[in-house]
Amino acid sequence: MKPGREEEFVTAFDEAKQIIASMPGFVSLTLSRCQERPSAFLLLVEWETLEDHTVGFRGSDEYQQWRALLHDFYDPFPVVEHFDQVFSL
Repeated sequence: MKPGREEEFVTAFDEAKQIIASMPGFVSLTLSRCQERPSAFLLLVEWETLEDHTVGFRGSDEYQQWRALLHDFYDPFPVVEHFDQVFSL
């Protein structure tokens, strides 16, 4: 996150979350902010399938809207990784 733009990012994300939530296969999301490093955020998005994210969302017109709202805030671009749940309480 570019320092000094955190609140602007949170405002833009409030709009962007509606875009991703409307996508087929979307299950949930959580956006968290680091207490020690206020410019660091963690976004966890749960999809029904990997392809719902990599093909469906990333290949959609809605993704272009998402990019327009959020990608200017990143420095550097965030790492995107996909995980399978092992345990949950």
